Amino acid sequence: MSAEMDTNVPHDCPGTQSEQAGQAASCAGCPNQGICSSGAAKGPDPDVGQVRQRMQAVHHKVLVLSGKGGVGKSTFTAQLAFGLASKEDRQVGVLDVDICGPSQPRIMGVDGAEVHQSGSGWSPVYPRENLAVMSIGFLLPSADDAVIWRGPKKNGLIKQFLKDVDWGEIDYLVVDTPPGTSDEHLSLAQYLQGTRLDGAVIVTTPQEVSLLDVRKEITFCRKVRIPIIGVVENMSGFVCPNCKTESMIFPPTTGGAEQMCAEMKVPFLGKLPLDPRIGKCCDEGLSFVEEVPESPAAKAYQHIIEQIVSFCEKAHPA
Repeated sequence: MSAEMDTNVPHDCPGTQSEQAGQAASCAGCPNQGICSSGAAKGPDPDVGQVRQRMQAVHHKVLVLSGKGGVGKSTFTAQLAFGLASKEDRQVGVLDVDICGPSQPRIMGVDGAEVHQSGSGWSPVYPRENLAVMSIGFLLPSADDAVIWRGPKKNGLIKQFLKDVDWGEIDYLVVDTPPGTSDEHLSLAQYLQGTRLDGAVIVTTPQEVSLLDVRKEITFCRKVRIPIIGVVENMSGFVCPNCKTESMIFPPTTGGAEQMCAEMKVPFLGKLPLDPRIGKCCDEGLSFVEEVPESPAAKAYQHIIEQIVSFCEKAHPA
């Protein structure tokens, strides 16, 4: 947007790029109605420059995507962040832009924490000295409150997170996104353009109903020029903690993520087996890899994290 916009917009705002901008019934009384109806809001957004300036302090930026909900994307985001932060000299941030379903405060063990503002911006919450988290979950009066927003208001908060959160100098920023390819993803692609975004990790489960949407996610990344770090197949079998026997809970009827990656020519990062202790660690805000390091799932996590680090270091060397 080329004009200065008030962020206090109606929840059913049609959006600045809409043909109804400034003309819709919901625009009546909005402080931005004059700007939108004049067409001035459709110009380049000056805040993009502020985002780029803020992101200069973030060396590596990784998006975690999924085509479908319920595949373990937020769990993977948190465990990836814990794994990255296991090196004490590595500074890591987690940005939760799943506006309607913020899970990171609980999974990272900082549920109920408060965000503070300073002259340099919003201060994230620190579960560990070298691990920071920012989420709308910290801004809600109650964990049971629903966020009932249309796209433009969600996009405004995402932009505010990107330009106003004071991460300091950090090595990795891991962004937990909602499922799909909607407004939030387009906003991230727009605002992170030119910030040396390393790429996206896409999380799926083995069955074809999940892979159908992952193919769309891959196509989306290619269209908006987001590099694909690779695909992770989550819930790939169940390994019994006692006898170590593996059972296929969700059979890969069409070859699973590995075959899909071969067909679509994208990297396959590996398979993460089901383990009930992963869910327990998420409920308690713990690092699964640190709590159960010898388990097959923890070793799979470690292998995938090593590949992500290798990709990022090659994409943007220190």
